[in-house]
Amino acid sequence: MKSDLNDLKAFIAVARTGGFRSGAKESGASASGYSEAIRRLELKTGVRLLHRTTRSVVPTEAGQALLSRLLPALSEVEAALDSVNQFRDKPVGTLKLNVPGSAARLVLPEVIPGFLAAYPDVQLEIVTEESFVDIFAAGCDAGIRYDERLEQDMIAVPIGARVQRAALAASPEYLRQKGYPLHPHELMQHACIRGRFPGGNLAVWEFEKEGVCLRIDASGPLIVRIGGAVDLGVAAAVSGCGLVYLFEEWLQPWFDSGELVPVLKDWWPSFSGPFLYYSGRRFVPASLRAFIDYIREIPAQ
Repeated sequence: MKSDLNDLKAFIAVARTGGFRSGAKESGASASGYSEAIRRLELKTGVRLLHRTTRSVVPTEAGQALLSRLLPALSEVEAALDSVNQFRDKPVGTLKLNVPGSAARLVLPEVIPGFLAAYPDVQLEIVTEESFVDIFAAGCDAGIRYDERLEQDMIAVPIGARVQRAALAASPEYLRQKGYPLHPHELMQHACIRGRFPGGNLAVWEFEKEGVCLRIDASGPLIVRIGGAVDLGVAAAVSGCGLVYLFEEWLQPWFDSGELVPVLKDWWPSFSGPFLYYSGRRFVPASLRAFIDYIREIPAQ
């Protein structure tokens, strides 16, 4: 049974985005054209591949089975086509990275300008996501995560600072009113601005000093979604609503301005920095290879 490759791409786009219009928009096509492509595909296969309602379009069981086989197969086809890039003077094409908000804010601004200047024919697309995802199912070439979140079959390359610290901070006004905690256990009596991961778990505050490690599950007046709402939590801390726990680099501008004050600094834990990760079992696109080579040339911080 032969199916047009464009029809298969249309199916993937519609299934991933949950709609004909959104799938077509993502690929620069028309919704009516994608609807016709799915009709042809279902006619050829003899089974319904998508459940269609006025509100959503989702794969049927057969459609999900097809999608799970198509994604890696088409990824290999695109990689094979991309292999001719090695015969060009400089790589071309799109490089799509899946990264957490912390990397988008603290790591990539130091990398992207120089990389784009060195490889002007590469289009870089950044997708921010806090959960660890299947980068290929998400349509990405590589991702950035911390070592404890990496899968065993992935190749990891350090990117950005090799060591980072978590920091605790509060506004001078909050500390004047509520007092300065002298030990992490005292945070249980303070207003703590917490972060919640997309999966639903609250981020636990960790502290370390002279071999003693503590995990504090404090409470407070505000919980923000880790990702897009983190800056709201910082703003609340600046306004005196409570203590905030975040990357030291993230909070540094407010330390410099005096709007936030370091708290329990001798208890701040250090941890290894992030890694760029990609599959070692797949052909590496030329644009990704160029990015890997570029970050390897950046001096370790």
